[in-house]
Amino acid sequence: MQIRNVKQSDYYVVSPTINEWWNGRQMAEMLPKLFFDHFTSTSFVAEEDGEIIGFLIGFLSQTHLHEGYIHFVGVHPNYRGRNVGKQLYHQFFEAIKLYGRSIVRCVTSPVNKTSIAYHIRMGFEIEGGNRVVNGIAVHSNYDGPDKERVVFVKKLY
Repeated sequence: MQIRNVKQSDYYVVSPTINEWWNGRQMAEMLPKLFFDHFTSTSFVAEEDGEIIGFLIGFLSQTHLHEGYIHFVGVHPNYRGRNVGKQLYHQFFEAIKLYGRSIVRCVTSPVNKTSIAYHIRMGFEIEGGNRVVNGIAVHSNYDGPDKERVVFVKKLY
C-alpha cells in the first residue's frame, strides 16, 4: 500500500464509490470536488496496485491556528481491518504538525457506531454536547436542523 496526496483527478474515482462504500447511505454530496482542488497538501489517498482503497480529506483551520480538521475518511470495504484508515490518519497528523498544528478535530453522525468506536480507539475524545443519545454526547443541529453530530478532538504530542 502506498499513501500519497490527493490530486484533482482523484475526485472522479472517489466520488462515485462513496455511497457504495457506505452501504447505500447518501454521502457523496458531503464531499464536493472543491476538497480535491484546494486541500491537496493535507488530504491523502491510499492505493494498492494502482487502485484507490482509502482516502482522507483534511485541512488546516484558518480560524483556530493550532488545529487541523478531518472532513471525510473512507476505506474500501474489502480493505477494512488492514490499518488503511490508521495510516491515513497518521499521515494527516504528521502533515499538520509541519504547520505547527497540535489539535485535530472531526465529527461523525451518532448513527455511525463504527466511526465513533474507531475514533475512540484512535485516541480521540468526545467533546460534550447538549444532549445524550444512547450514552453518547451529541451536539444538536450541528450541521443544520435535526442533524446531530458527535464532535471529536485529539491532541497531538
